[in-house]
Amino acid sequence: MNKTGLLMTAVALVASGVWAQDDNQLVINGEIEIITDAPAPEYISGLDTIYSGWRFRQPAMQQLEMDDFENPASLAIDDAVEQWSMVEGSEGKSCASCHEDVEDSMAGVRAVYPKWNEGAGEVRTLANQINTCRTENMGAEAWKYDGTQMTGAEALIGMQSRGMPVNVAVDGPAHETWKKGEEMYYTRYGQLELSCASCHEENYDNYIRADHLSQGQINGFPAFRLKQNRLIQTHNRFKGCIRDTRAETFSPGSPEFVALELYVASRGNGLSVEAPSVRP
Repeated sequence: MNKTGLLMTAVALVASGVWAQDDNQLVINGEIEIITDAPAPEYISGLDTIYSGWRFRQPAMQQLEMDDFENPASLAIDDAVEQWSMVEGSEGKSCASCHEDVEDSMAGVRAVYPKWNEGAGEVRTLANQINTCRTENMGAEAWKYDGTQMTGAEALIGMQSRGMPVNVAVDGPAHETWKKGEEMYYTRYGQLELSCASCHEENYDNYIRADHLSQGQINGFPAFRLKQNRLIQTHNRFKGCIRDTRAETFSPGSPEFVALELYVASRGNGLSVEAPSVRP
């Protein structure tokens, strides 16, 4: 039996999890109701119901996300709030100069990204758009794609859409990129010959060693990952997953990861935005 067969056998032999099927419901700060399960979008053939990664966590970790005072991502959010009003670049502008109050101007934004940008003729992630604003409107340097400042800014913007359903467009001019992401999702990588679907579609709710496999939904990203003790971005997690297959991975912000983000985001259409989440 090859390495793939051994790994898949190991996954299959471990007892199935129970958390995804429980009745736990996520309400943040006692008022923001989060949809953590929904019917799978019609273009997803391998799932009947989609679940937020929150549903796969044990109660103590679930609790961390239910109160912003307990959420370890709060320090990064505080820094991002300061950054929002910080003047940078040759144009003497801050984010607030154009967008004013983040709560009003960014409401609903996270729910529709990645999205097609007509002027640029490409699909853009939220990070792409943030850096475009910095370089073209502020005259400031672009941030590292998955760096601390970018990830905090994404989390702050994401918070303004919490409770709103993910509604990423997969048709029209974005469809070609979406198809590339779909192909990538089912492509086996590395010495272990694993695809995204191997874990997150075919074996979700099982354990692989101590890791309880979720469906890999990204409605909660950026996420504070306890293993890394910091807030991480979607492409950082993609990079880690591909690296774990013992393959040479792609770079954050690469066309490959932009396409994959569009596809994976669309798999969560109907779940609520819940960023910043807490994950193991």
